[in-house]
Formats: sequence, structure tokens, C-alpha cells
Amino acid sequence: MKHMNSEVKEERTSNKKRIDLFLVPIVLIAAFLNLFKIWTDEYANAYYTAAVKSMLQSFHNFFYASFDPGGYVTIDKPPVVFWIQTISAKIFGFHGWSVVLPQALAGIGSVLLLYVLVKRTFGVWAGRFAALAMALTPIVPAVSRTNNIDSMLVFTLLVATWMLFRAVRTAKFGWVLAAFAMIGVAFNMKMLQAYMVLPAFYVFYVVATKITWKKKIAFLTTATALMLAVSVSWAVVVDSTSADKRPYMGSSQTNSVLELAFGYNGINRLTGNTSVTGSSHKQPAQTQQQTASSETKQNSNSSADSSQSSNQRKSSSSQKMQAPGGGNQNGMFNTGNPGPFRLFQKGLSDQISWLLPFVIFSIVGLFAGVKFKGPYTTKQKESLFWLAWLLPVAVFFSIAGFFHQYYLIMLAPPIAAFAGAGAVALWSMYKQRNGWKSWLLPGGVLTTAALQVYIMSPYVSSIGVAPIAGVGALGVILALVLAVRKQRKNLLTNYLGAAAMVVLLAMPAYWAMTPIIYGGNSMLPAAGPDSSSGMGGPPSTATNSKQSGFNGMQPPGSSSGNSSSNNQMQPPSGSSNGGQMQMPSGSSNNGQMQPPSGSSNSGQMQMPGGSSNNSQMPNSSSSKSSPLKRKSGGMNAEVNQKLLNYLTKNNTGEKYLFATTDSTSAAPYIIKTGKPVMAMGGFSGSDPILTVSKLKAMIKKGEVKYFYLSGMGKGGQSDVITWIKENSKEIPSSKWQSTSSSAQQGPSGNGTLYEITLK
Repeated sequence: MKHMNSEVKEERTSNKKRIDLFLVPIVLIAAFLNLFKIWTDEYANAYYTAAVKSMLQSFHNFFYASFDPGGYVTIDKPPVVFWIQTISAKIFGFHGWSVVLPQALAGIGSVLLLYVLVKRTFGVWAGRFAALAMALTPIVPAVSRTNNIDSMLVFTLLVATWMLFRAVRTAKFGWVLAAFAMIGVAFNMKMLQAYMVLPAFYVFYVVATKITWKKKIAFLTTATALMLAVSVSWAVVVDSTSADKRPYMGSSQTNSVLELAFGYNGINRLTGNTSVTGSSHKQPAQTQQQTASSETKQNSNSSADSSQSSNQRKSSSSQKMQAPGGGNQNGMFNTGNPGPFRLFQKGLSDQISWLLPFVIFSIVGLFAGVKFKGPYTTKQKESLFWLAWLLPVAVFFSIAGFFHQYYLIMLAPPIAAFAGAGAVALWSMYKQRNGWKSWLLPGGVLTTAALQVYIMSPYVSSIGVAPIAGVGALGVILALVLAVRKQRKNLLTNYLGAAAMVVLLAMPAYWAMTPIIYGGNSMLPAAGPDSSSGMGGPPSTATNSKQSGFNGMQPPGSSSGNSSSNNQMQPPSGSSNGGQMQMPSGSSNNGQMQPPSGSSNSGQMQMPGGSSNNSQMPNSSSSKSSPLKRKSGGMNAEVNQKLLNYLTKNNTGEKYLFATTDSTSAAPYIIKTGKPVMAMGGFSGSDPILTVSKLKAMIKKGEVKYFYLSGMGKGGQSDVITWIKENSKEIPSSKWQSTSSSAQQGPSGNGTLYEITLK
């Protein structure tokens, strides 16, 4: 106990010391990567931004995280992060940057927290290098520059880690409760993803605390119970509230938060069951790839400056759809194919894996000589914590059936921690000429440089040969020189070690800047020269970057006035289908692409906060916004003003401005007007919210009379859409449809506006 008290006093004394001047530039780098130009993202992820607009209007919408101001349906995630975004928008005004700001600050906060966590045990230089590695991990700033949840999730889990470490140092049970309660808060950010760190928390507490097994079990059981209570607190309140007194729980099939947590946002991510309609059928791999590719095309051009690389994306998507052997070498959503080396495949490796070989060598060095039965040093105990975080998460991403590239931010803290702690440990072993351990440093430098050359090689057409050759040559030279000079101790050797670390961080630093250099995608953030597409991965060798590629999608009500093939959806290379999207032969509604006109494509893959196959986006070349403003929501970033004027003028007191199939068409109108727009089938259009009888009652009560349909019936909404078409009056397009020649036809054709009035 005296030892514990002395550690606390030492910590307080350390906190009174002046700021680490070496940390200042690291924090400034993190601030630049996370904050610079976020003010140019006007809509951010429009699905979530629309929710913030709605949540600003009433406490009812705020508490339930309603997607629309009318409180019809919620977004597909719990509310905590969006509560924070709404508070930010309330303070700073409703802007794209004000909803992004909390995540950007969380990204900077994670860098600082990692410095604090690593420094105390492994030394100040380990803390500095860990903080720098965290700041320069490409996917970290890519996600932190958006209003997606993951940056805030990681920050919250690092706060919980700090509490757990303090609990062990001070032997105070209150800190254990606080740590596990914080994981419960994280659950209310992104549900089961927060529980990925639980193995690390349990293992570390069992190994690191010097109390009886009886107390360990009692304390962990109590802390776990508290965590579960905090986790389900919001869910219990929502699920116990009468369905007619709250919004429908978006992306669930039973209007239940718990079903959403353990299904759509839980087990389905692992199994790859991407059906959002409750079907138990798993998509065939080929169908998943085709569906993913088609959705990528619809969402890849969400920023106004995306025309610079649109033709590259077109060619790249075509290549993905027709990989040798009929498969997709880059996997669904460019996440590679499941297997033990998945994190080293294209699409994932350039987001997170730049330092993984060095981390592996660091783990070997840090655990060298450790006996299973102990005793363990503090360094070994905390190394075990980071390993117990790293391995389960790495295994999940190696085998998971459905996730997006930006989820990989969950791996950033343990990788950065091992990079920092390992750099110091391996350097110490090297300088002490500690047998075989002294070879770990040059070996780590050589293998890491080799992997980085492999990661960059598909991008030679974008970044050139020089940086690839430079990293490879310098890595080999520095590793060889370090090996040769292993018996010498002088200043030059120190400089060589520092130079090796600089070389290994040079290209991750460049990759981390790509969302600033090339433009980012707020819906599917990813780093790399193709970062604005939202599907980070090797670009194609297409030469004509001025072609419109997939920019040929329109906002609701825009008329196609240009049939140029450069501006429309393109089939896979070599396809003979006359420029039309090819559907899998014999496709059904179990997770495959469906034909338009009311078919039931219930299993259609959707991207969180994104769009469906009905997605209609503005042609970036026709954007009327300032060139300094990117409308990169991945959904409609433009509002058809003529349609809006018509709906506003002819509204006779209806609650909803209009209704549409899903959130894609609704979000920009909510953002612009703050008026209720009904996404009848929720985010993806396939939530079983409406029935024909319920819709009839809403129309009779005067709640809605206009319906914008783009020709694709989805899931449980097909009967509703059929009834609308059979019982409505079609509004002539000349009254509401834009005739802009720059708007191009989307894959589902132009939408139709209907009016229904029932007596």
C-alpha cells in the first residue's frame, strides 16, 4: 500500500512539471490533420447531419436521435455522439464543421491520452513516439474529420483505459467501476463495437492487481454489471416506451434498440449477414461484391472536387467487379478477403498497417524472457493490456463479413502504443548488444520498410516511383548500417536510429494528409490518393481525370439533359449490356440487386449513414456552392429548388413536406429547410415502418400528401409504394422538375412526384 501511495504522490508531482515541449509539435500536427479545412465540408455525412438538424428542434427528437424533425424514424446508431454534436451545433451554430468539431477534438484528445498512458510506464520518449504514431496513423485523421462516430468511440475507450490503469495503481475500486461504466457509455455510441476492448480490461485487471481471487471476481462482476446497466439504460427506456409515442428505431426490423444492437450493429457485422430485413439468408460472395461495387459507384463522388479522380474511380470500380476468376480481389467495400493476412491486403493495409511489422518485433522484444507464471513487471503487464486489445480486434477484422475501412481506427491505439514502447525497448536492447534481441531493431526497420513498399506499389501512378524507391532504399540501407554498427556506441549510431524512425513514419504522414490534399469523403472516410471516393484503395491508371465518371447522379427532381456516357453509371469493363447495370442472373430478394418498379430488394446492402441503390447525388461539376465548400455527404448534396418551391407553395398544413422511400432523398431537404421529410423505409428504405392502413390514416389526418418516388420499391415498403402509385395523381414534371442540362440520369431513372388526398 505504501508503494501505491508513493506512486500517486509521484504522479501528482509529475503533473506539476512544465509541459513537454516535444509534445507541442506532435499536438500541432494532430490538430492540423484533424481540423484543417473541416469548414469546407458543408454537409458532412448528410444522414447524421440531418439528424442533428432535427435534434436541435425539440427534446423529443434530441433524446431519441430522430432522423427527421417530425420524429418518424431514428438514425441507425445510439444517441450519445449525436447529443454531443447537437450541443456543439447549438453553441457554434448549425454548420458542417460544427458537427465535425467534436470528432476532430476527440482525435486530438486520443493522441494526448496515448502519450499519458505510455509515458508513465515506458518513458517520455516512448510516450512521444506513441503519440506521434497515433497522430500519423492514416485512418485516424480520416475518420476524425467527419461526423462519423468512431473517433469519439476510441477517445472514450482510451478514457476508460486511463481509469483502469489508475484503478490498478491506486488500488481503488471506484476507478474500476468508472472504467467499466465508461465502456457502457461507449456502447451507447456504437453498441457492440465498444465491447471489443473487454478482453484487455479483464486480463489486465486480473494480472495487474495484487488482491485475492475472490476480490478480483467480485470486483469484476460488479463492474461488469454496472457496465451492462449503463449500456442498456437508453435501450430499456426506448423499448419500454409505447411505439406510438416515439420514432421508429431505424435499421431494426422489430422497432427495438436491443435488436439493433445485437443484430444490425452487432453479430451481423461478424457473420456478414448484410440483409437489413431480418432475412436469415447470407448474401453469396459474388452478389455482395456486385452490390458493394454498385453502391460504391453511387457514393464515390460525394465531394465537389471529386471530378479530378472520377474517371479513375470508374475504372477502379470496374476492375473490382471483374477481378480474375470472377471474384473481387479487394473484397466487399475494399476490405480485402477474410484470412490471416487480411490486414496486409490492399484497401486495409494503407489505412492501418504501416507499422505492423515493427509492432510484431516490438512485441517479441517486450515479452522476451517473460514466464507464464510471472512475476510480471509493470511494463509487461501494460504490454499485455495492449496485446489483449490488439489481437482480438485484429482477429475480428481478419474474419468479419461486413465492415468499413474506417472501423480500423479501433486498431490504432494498441499499434501506436507498441510502436512507442517498442521503439524505446528495441533501441535499448540494440545499444546494450543484448544477444539476439539486439537484432530486433534492424530487423524491424527492414521488414517494416519492405511492407511499406508493398503498400505503396499499387499507387505508383498517383505518387510516382521516387517515394516508393526512397523508402525501400533508405530502409534497407539504415537496417544494414545499424546491423554493421551494432558493436559501436557513438552519436552517429543514435542519429541512425532516429533516422530509421523518421523513414518509417514518412509515408504514413503523407497518407494521413491525403484527405486534405485530395479531399475526403464524410460518409465512407478513408485515406490515400483516392480518399475523396470514400473507398480508399489503389487507383486505376485512367488518364482522363476530367471525365465525369459516376458524377452522373441527380438530386430529386432534376431532369436528365445530357446523355453522355461519361456521366452515367458504367457497366464492368467488357460488359455487353449496353451501358446498363448488370444484375445477377436469377437474383431474388435475399440480398441481391433487384429490378425497379416496386420489386422487393429486401436484402439490399446499405452503408451506414449512406445511400441505397436509389441514391441520387448532384453532378459535382454543376454544384452551385462555393468551390471552397465541399458537399461531401455521400447523399444528395443539392436540393432541387424548383421542387422545394412547389412543395412549399402547395403545402396546406401537412406535417411532412413530402415522403420518399429512404433517407437519401430526404436528408438534404431536412438540412436546408429544417422541415419534416418522411423517409418511409428509414435509412435504407427497407425498414418495415409503414403499412398501407397506417399511411391511409396519415393522409386522412392531413399529415402528408406528396410522395417522391424514384422507381425502386424496397423490402417491406413495396406494398406501400404500389398503393401510392395506384391511388395518387402524378404531378407533371414541368411544374417541379429542374431542367438543368448538367443533371444526369441516375441508375433508377428520374423520380416521379405524386399527390394523394383522401376524404
